[in-house]
Amino acid sequence: MPSSIAEFARIEEGQEPIVATAIHDGHGLRPELQSLMALAEPDRLREEDPYSGIWTSVATTQVVALRSRFEVDLNRPRDRAVYRTPDDAWGLRVWQSDLAAEVVERSLELYDAFYTELARILDEMERRYGRFVVLDLHTYNHRRGGPEAAPDDPEANPEVNVGTGSLDRQRWGALVDRFLNDLREHEFLGRRLDVRENVRFQGGYLSRWIHERYPESGCCLAIEFKKFFMDEWTGKFSPEEYEAIPQALEATLPGLRESLGPLE
Repeated sequence: MPSSIAEFARIEEGQEPIVATAIHDGHGLRPELQSLMALAEPDRLREEDPYSGIWTSVATTQVVALRSRFEVDLNRPRDRAVYRTPDDAWGLRVWQSDLAAEVVERSLELYDAFYTELARILDEMERRYGRFVVLDLHTYNHRRGGPEAAPDDPEANPEVNVGTGSLDRQRWGALVDRFLNDLREHEFLGRRLDVRENVRFQGGYLSRWIHERYPESGCCLAIEFKKFFMDEWTGKFSPEEYEAIPQALEATLPGLRESLGPLE
């Protein structure tokens, strides 16, 4: 068991009912996994969400994973949170050989500790404010054909995909629509972002966990930014576009606060 939550997550707790998470930002691996890893570091980095942790600064409550999703994937159910085979990881061979059961269990201890801590944070937020919103921030690849390949079809790969597949739209629909509209209307470096709902992704396990645990009080928006702001094969990014993304997210905050209504 980790001696401190700080070993695998950076957590800041603020004073309003909006949370920003970046659970795939982490790149670290504990030492015993480094010697077992077959996957080259650049290949691992390409499937992580580098730089997304900085964007959580849009909220005063921030939760950023420091460990790689290849150690434990916090956005998958517990029984699939540790990648075992290439089928679990985009066809990639992750490990030199099958992981021992005790190694898997140590990874799942991190998973359990993370969700215990997140439950503490959100339980308190529910108690203090009645309702809350989680901005679950991710990035996704759109040039899987290789470094020289053309980008994937933009019709099926919006610049921003907002996953709402597990939320109660009857309860949260007005908030979702306001968020989508505010993000679309924001002037992003002289243009408008292509923002669509449930096209490429509908949200992962974190969203489902929140909506099941807090069915009347918690709304999680799984926000996937296509890696248009960077080269997913080299890791190089455009500072101008990268820095404009949190500005776009900040433009949605007044609408989120208004949609949440008077705090209890």
